[in-house]
Amino acid sequence: AAVRERLSPEVAAIMLTNPNTCELFERDVIAIAEAVHAAGAFFYADGANFNAIVGKAKPGALGVDAMHINLHKTFSTPHGGGGPGAGPVVFSEKLAPYAPVPFVRLTPDGAEFIETRAQAGDTAQPFGRMTAFHGQMGMFVRALAYMLAHGADGMRQASEDAVLNANYVRAGLRDLLSEPFGDRICMHEVLFDDRFLEGTGVSTLDFAKAMIDEGYHPMTVYFPLVVHGAMLIEPTESESKASLDLFIATLRDLAMRAKRGEAERFHRAPLYAPRRRLDETRAARQPRLKWERPAPYVEEAAE
Repeated sequence: AAVRERLSPEVAAIMLTNPNTCELFERDVIAIAEAVHAAGAFFYADGANFNAIVGKAKPGALGVDAMHINLHKTFSTPHGGGGPGAGPVVFSEKLAPYAPVPFVRLTPDGAEFIETRAQAGDTAQPFGRMTAFHGQMGMFVRALAYMLAHGADGMRQASEDAVLNANYVRAGLRDLLSEPFGDRICMHEVLFDDRFLEGTGVSTLDFAKAMIDEGYHPMTVYFPLVVHGAMLIEPTESESKASLDLFIATLRDLAMRAKRGEAERFHRAPLYAPRRRLDETRAARQPRLKWERPAPYVEEAAE
């Protein structure tokens, strides 16, 4: 109903992540898609959380018209340091004729590479040409090899394990940490807010920095924005039970330390990292892109 109220002839499309960033599956997704289509608009899906449903649900069956697939989130390709990212975009039969060239088209005989407008045929109306179609081609090769190696059953197992691992973490922490949407099954991510830190003097940022001293890269913090002090944990399918147990024990210990009043230690964390609390806002606005030799250390003379 809320979506229908916002639909009008001026709406060209909506974008939806399913499961959403609050780690919940949008159960009304088909009804949403039908309402969008009835209004003459299209449904674009964000593939960021596809890892939770790959092999379990087909985006096309959910009413999706277009979707980008995050290979690094679902099909094993690297994405450290902001790259090399690669994201194929797939279309429904209704939108496929407008895909820019070059593109890959599925036929009864297999896949066909369409490189020019002439090859696209009379039924296609490409709206333009992509100048960097091949992109990070090595990422596509790796993702394809990953899918072929695992097969349909293996990809389904990866999805099931990702959801299982997230719920295992949730079950191990729910009595100490606070869940913004109550005690309910999550998808491949588990989300906590900062209510469990109320009155401790410890913030979500402090908690995340303390994790570095324990040997963990912090989870995503303060996102999604609709959850106060959010902590979004995505263990993925690759973690073993032993590693999850250690992670849970570490977070439980940190939560109990915060509740015992050890706020000062949290405020100083991380204590054992070469770089501690950087001014990220200043770094973004005033980046230092050239290395400068540090000034020599001069020991002060004793008085």
